[in-house]
Parts: sequence; C-alpha cells; structure tokens
Amino acid sequence: MNAQKIQRKLTAILSADVEGYSRLMGEDEVQTIRTLTAYKEAMTALIEQHRGRVVDAPGDNLLAEFASVVDAVQCAVEIQRQLAECNQEASPECEMHFRIGINLGDVVQEEDRIYGDGVNIAARMEGLCDGGGVCISGTVFEHVENKLDLEFEDLGEHEVKNIKKPVRVYRVLPYSGAVDQRVEPASIKKMAFPLPDKPSIAVLPFDNMSGDPEQDYIADGISENIITALSYIPEMFVIARNSSFTYKGKPVKVQQVSEELGVRYVLEGSVLKSGDKVRITAQLIDAITGGHMWSERYDRDLNDLFSLLDEITRAVVVALQVELTHGEQARISFGSTHNFEAWGCAVKGMSIFYKFGKEDMAGSRALFEKAVKIDPGYGFPIGMLAWTHKIDAQFGYTDSIDNSLKLSFELAKKSVAMNDKNPMVHSLLSHIHMIQGDHEKAIQEGKKAIALGPNVCGAYMLFGEVLIYSGHFEEAVNMCEMAMRLHPHPPLYYLGHTLVAYYWTGRYEESLAVAEQHIEKSRKAGFALGEVWGLMGSALVKIKLGRLSEARQDAEEILKTWPWYNLDYVRSIIFYKDLTSLEHYIDGLRTAGIPEHAPSQ
Repeated sequence: MNAQKIQRKLTAILSADVEGYSRLMGEDEVQTIRTLTAYKEAMTALIEQHRGRVVDAPGDNLLAEFASVVDAVQCAVEIQRQLAECNQEASPECEMHFRIGINLGDVVQEEDRIYGDGVNIAARMEGLCDGGGVCISGTVFEHVENKLDLEFEDLGEHEVKNIKKPVRVYRVLPYSGAVDQRVEPASIKKMAFPLPDKPSIAVLPFDNMSGDPEQDYIADGISENIITALSYIPEMFVIARNSSFTYKGKPVKVQQVSEELGVRYVLEGSVLKSGDKVRITAQLIDAITGGHMWSERYDRDLNDLFSLLDEITRAVVVALQVELTHGEQARISFGSTHNFEAWGCAVKGMSIFYKFGKEDMAGSRALFEKAVKIDPGYGFPIGMLAWTHKIDAQFGYTDSIDNSLKLSFELAKKSVAMNDKNPMVHSLLSHIHMIQGDHEKAIQEGKKAIALGPNVCGAYMLFGEVLIYSGHFEEAVNMCEMAMRLHPHPPLYYLGHTLVAYYWTGRYEESLAVAEQHIEKSRKAGFALGEVWGLMGSALVKIKLGRLSEARQDAEEILKTWPWYNLDYVRSIIFYKDLTSLEHYIDGLRTAGIPEHAPSQ
C-alpha cells in the first residue's frame, strides 16, 4: 500500500452475499446472473439513497459503507423488504435471498477500498444470517437501539474467524415493513434564495424535553453554541441564530425550513437534563434528498457538556465533508468557560439582550455581570456587557451617551485582551471607532470581524454601516446583502442600513421597497424610532424619484411622531467621513420638510 494514500476512519460497514449462490449458479447460470444483476442495481440505488457508498461488489458479494449507523441499518431493512417483494413476483427457481451483516468499526482506506477488522466483522455478521435476514454487531446495536422502530434478538457472543475477541451479535427481528425516517425532500425550485455554492445549514433550536420551561435556556444555549462554532468555518454557509429561532416551538417540517431559508442541510435535536446528567440527541438531514446523514444520542455528565458540544459540531463538519485548518479546529471549542452556572447566566442574558429594549439591556447586563462574577476569566459576557452599554448610548437609554460609550469601549478592549477571536467584539470596536471619527480604524476592525466570523451576519451588517459612513457604498451593498442572506428574517436595523446602501448606489426602487418593509415592521412592533428611520429613508428616495409630495407626507409623519425632530439632531446621529455626503443627506431631508432646528420652547 502507498502510505501517503492510506487513512484510518470509523465507518459503518454493510456486507451482503447470496444464500446458496453456488447452488443457484449450478442450476441456471444465465438466470442467476440476470437476477443477481437486477438485485444489485436495486441495492445500490437504496444504498445511495441512504447516504451510503458501494465499495466493492465481486460475484455475489456487496460491500458498502455509511457515515451513519442508523442509515446503514435502515438501508439493510429496506433492502430486505424490497427484495422480498421482488421474490414474491418471481418464480420459485428465480428467487434470490441475500444475507446482510453490519458492523461499526475502524477501517483502513486506500483510495476507494477499505480493509481491516471492521470489514471482517461485518462479513462474519453476514455469515451468521439466514437468507433475507440482517445481523448487526454489538457496536451497531449500542448506536441504534433506541433510534429505530425495530426489535432485536440478542444472539450472544460468538467466536469468529480471524478476530481475537468474541463479538456480540444481534438479529433484526421480523418486521412488517422497513422503517422510513426520510423526510419529504425540499424543492430547489421553491427555494426562497439560491442555494450557496458551499454546504449550507440551518441549526434549529433544540427541543427542551424536560417539561420544565425554566430549562429552555439550556436547549437554546446548545443550539446557539453550535451555530456560533459552525459560523467560524469559511467553507460553510450558516443561517443566523435569530432566523433559525423563528421556528422555535412550532411544528415545522425540514422541507419548509430548507425552502424558506435556502439551505440544503438542517440540524435538529433535543435536550433532557436530569440532575447532573444530560441527554442530547441530534440528527443532520439532507433536505434535498430527504435522507438522514448523521444522527446520535449522547448521555453525559453535565460537566462534559462543553466537550460534547465540540464533539457534535465536529460530527456535523465531518458529515458534510468539510476539512478544517488547524486554527479552525481550535476555534470550534467552546472552552472559554467550563462552569455550567456561568454559561447558563450568559445564555439567559443573551435571550433577553436580543429584545433590545431599555429594560432588556438592564436585565441582560445583570446576568452578564453575574456570569463574570462566577468565572472572571469568561471573556464572552464581558464583550456582551460592552454591547449593552453601546445599545444604551445608541438608543438613548442612558443619561450620558459619552459615559456609556466610554464604558463600552473599555469593556470591549478588556474582552479582546482575554480572547481576540470574538468577531462581534471587533465589530463593536469598529463601530465605536466610527463614532469617534476614526473611519480607517473602523474599517480595519470591521475586516477583522469578518475574517474571524465568515458566517456571522451581524459582522457583515455592522461593517456595511461603517462602509456607508466611510463612503465605500458599493462595498457596503455587498456587506448588507450578505448579512441579509445569512439572516433571512432580519431585524430592523438590517433593513435600515440596506436601504441607505441602495440609496447611495442609485438603486432607488430597491431602496424604497426596503424602506416600506422597515416602516411596516416598525409599526407592527410599535417601535417609533424604527418607523422614523424608515420614513426618513423613504422620503430621501422619493425625492430622487421625483415624488416630492409623497416625500413631504413622510416628513409630516415623522413630525407627528416626534415633533422635536430636526436636522441638528440628524447631524448628531450619523457619522459620514465626507461632509459632502452628510450635507447631501441633510439637503434631502430639508427638501422633504424636516426643520433645521428644534422648535423653540
């Protein structure tokens, strides 16, 4: 063997042969070969449908491998069911019965071939079968026992040829039909967005199986951590947390998720915490084929939760055949804390933070502070504390905008000093530099954020805003569109930056359409500030389109909501590097009817 082409791997091996093949060949060679060829074609098709690969098929033998043990057993059962139907339609002399054995084991792979004890044990399982039957090894049984609607008979341990230790064998008991856990395939034609040219995935919020709503945060945190880890990988396309979480608590089909979000793969799972134990199940589904690519159940101590999250993430990456660099392997780890209580506080804080209200910032800040108190070395909540003060300053939730920004900046630098790999902290630093008028530093930090989080939608959108204010409008459009694709159910500020980017590049009709979405969503949410920003964008675009009377109606709506709204205020909240751009913006609002100064008291 060529050592450079050899690799070891753990795989599920299916081995099959024909019972009484020599007798059949002796009775009628031509008919036996014809039947064998037809049955092997049917088996190969089923193996491919179940995400398997035929390795070799000499004579009456067939050897296949699967990434998923569940898929291998499902495939074997389906093969036997389908071949049984074929045999019922055939004359007695043409019937052909296969024996199938399955093992999960380590193999040596050289090019497309596999060798080793893992293969040998699968062949021995096959030899213990009756025609039309399926036997599995103990390692396979441990993985599928509670995952399939099948029953198994323990045949005990067997001494098998060329294998040192006895092997426990289980027989799949008779079944009325194959278990088919395949989902209805999604339609590429019905996709809301074109499929990316890389493995694309949505991680649905894991189900809390405890029955206690107080434990929802554990399931949410697990889902969010997996999304975050996958988002670090440039070779993947990962839907944003808040878009995936729109399906939380809803009976939703994988097909629907795939078509609405424009992704091929969907990861779903459940969590059950009992005392100091946790059980997590997860399965990865190819929505285009409807097949299960990988599934697993884990029973671990709660202290092992963080290493388990690493393990699940890596299993997904392997199933999608994505190769990681050394740095990416390291960054998958969630090891910034191993304290479950601190992690829980941070997770709870995030769920409140995402609501963005004044009380939400105060509530999430208290939880982030508690997480840091429990584990002072936990950098993530320190970065989130920085964000709460930034939001306070941005939305006017503070008595002193300058003090809030100063505190945000100090906390962000502290977080980076502890861990400089968090993309959203670099996005925060980028934004603060922009507010301070240092657009070059803002761009540097924005680029760093995207390099660290190539699937982090917020990093793209915040960099888009920085690029708008820095005068790089075409690049800003690219950033905003990428953010919107990663987050198909975007928050309002995504729409706000996107409509401005379109405005500056002369894409007025598109800008107006986004502005109208912004206004509608703001009104439904009762968010006055959002409505004002949407109306402001709408007014500017309508002036460019020659619809002056409509632009003035938008300005009137703004002044009804905020009678004090004026151009001096607008100058204080936008941060264009080029004063010409700023005055162009101001001139448009002036033309629409926004007054120069606040009304006198």
